[in-house]
Amino acid sequence: MRLLLDTHVVWWALYDSARLSATARDAISDASNDLVFSPVTPWEIAMKHRIGRFPEAATLVATFPESVAKLGMVELPIASRHGLLAGRLEWEHRDPFDRMLAAQSILEGARLVTADRAFSTLPGVDIFW
Repeated sequence: MRLLLDTHVVWWALYDSARLSATARDAISDASNDLVFSPVTPWEIAMKHRIGRFPEAATLVATFPESVAKLGMVELPIASRHGLLAGRLEWEHRDPFDRMLAAQSILEGARLVTADRAFSTLPGVDIFW
């Protein structure tokens, strides 16, 4: 199964696994699953850290590539088709990070691992939690 981890799920998988659902925790630790992350994840973490909304992320900002590699995660590049879909989605949710995650999930056939209920209103995104 191909799993695209939302930003908060990456954080929880690395630093606070008790916040993950048992289903998500088991799937993330299952080596037969392909774990991917979007470049919007380190961007969102670094931005929130810089503006003081995520001060505890200093270590992750400094070690992001090594940290996600420990989970066996692979970066899912952003292509123009992802950007086009993210901009065209008929979805009231305006967060650009979430819009890109949704577009990548849809176009790449990856289940989106998230606890964020905002995604449940968007048809085509296969939520895994």
